[in-house]
Amino acid sequence: MTDINIHPASFRDPAGFVFTVDGTIYRQVNKFYSFRYDSLQHGGLYDQLTEQRLMVPYTEASMDLAQSSDAYRILLPQQIRTMSYACEWCPEQLKDAALLTLHIQQLAMDHGMTLKDATPSNIQFDNGRPIFIDTLSFDLYDQTKPWIAYRQFCECFLFPLYLHRYAKTGTDKISTAWPDGIPANLTARLLPLRSRWNAGAWLHVFLQNKVGSRKSVTAEPKLRFSKTKLSRLIEHLQSIISHPASPAEASAKAGPYPSAWSNYYRETILGPAYLEAKLTLFRQYLQDIEYSNALDLGCNEGLFSKILAETGIPVIAVDSDWPCIDKLYFDHPANILPLCIDLANPTPASGFRNAERAPFTDRACSDLVTALALIHHLALHKNIPLALIADYFSQLANKYLIIEFIPLSDEKASELVARKEAPTVGYDIGNFESAFCRHFRIEKKDRISGTERQLYLLKKG
Repeated sequence: MTDINIHPASFRDPAGFVFTVDGTIYRQVNKFYSFRYDSLQHGGLYDQLTEQRLMVPYTEASMDLAQSSDAYRILLPQQIRTMSYACEWCPEQLKDAALLTLHIQQLAMDHGMTLKDATPSNIQFDNGRPIFIDTLSFDLYDQTKPWIAYRQFCECFLFPLYLHRYAKTGTDKISTAWPDGIPANLTARLLPLRSRWNAGAWLHVFLQNKVGSRKSVTAEPKLRFSKTKLSRLIEHLQSIISHPASPAEASAKAGPYPSAWSNYYRETILGPAYLEAKLTLFRQYLQDIEYSNALDLGCNEGLFSKILAETGIPVIAVDSDWPCIDKLYFDHPANILPLCIDLANPTPASGFRNAERAPFTDRACSDLVTALALIHHLALHKNIPLALIADYFSQLANKYLIIEFIPLSDEKASELVARKEAPTVGYDIGNFESAFCRHFRIEKKDRISGTERQLYLLKKG
């Protein structure tokens, strides 16, 4: 029986919508959008965007799949394995998505078209780079009018990046709090006083806020616009977003960007002998199992994620520390998708009816899940019971789980316990094995040489 579902987020645009057939994603183009679609398809823009790998390519599928009588074309786009959202991106990812949007706007203008919206929802990360996915975002370009998506671009891309630049907050939390973009009036209040001496911030934040809040009974005079003026605006936005150097770029040149965990492998592990012993066991475990994709939980700067990626399989690498994800994204194999995820508060279902954006758990399930030097943070720092951690990891792991148990006697676990006022109850290796063996069976168990830490290979079922 064929399973057909219209995507719950695809209801706002009369130009068409996305639907799935037995899990494969299709896009319906409605007759309303026919002229614009033909302009995109046959005017040279589609060919240029796909040849440069700036937009997902698609083929035209059978009209038998049409979901309504006003269908004009049915498209089968290149499938993307894992969808992600701006609230899960590090600043480097948001920056690259912004620059891609501006570059596509420039190319569209050269072909008599423009982007009618400029939101991170139009972008996904595939093969290590951002790629545009929304075929229906293009409209015909009128040189006498300003860029209709300018304000949305600022609210969704530029303003979060400005806040991050001055406050070093990361951009994931900003995008979580304001999924549709943070408005100019709020951005203006949050930026520090010194930002007013920045020409870009003054023009795009403070002046935009001033104009937007102005109340007048007389009509504003219409500004004359031209392609030259818009091209200069785009170039100015590109310059602002590209410079100065991002934290990851600065890190590559002058050492690690300050963070709780970004220097983990150099300073905060037990020592190089411990790391080498764990690496040896980890590689041995990988040789004994078959898996087609992987999820590395608490990946830090991605040392083990890169080992998983060596075979060419897709790897999702997550950590709550944005500087770590920034650094990994700056230098990562194309088959790794780095994401900012707090496992104690993973991305929930959200949007209208909590259905527009799927939860992280539904999108991240993988054959192999790894959780190294992580469980003590969840159990001792976040106070999550071992049984609940095991339940959650079993949701994420389709086949295997490689996990490291760190006992209370370990100096890193002792540091976490020392900060707690209440006594630690139930955190020991017996309760750990009991909790996880409700979902997995122990295939291998090895003490990491020189420590009391245990590494496990667990198989689901």
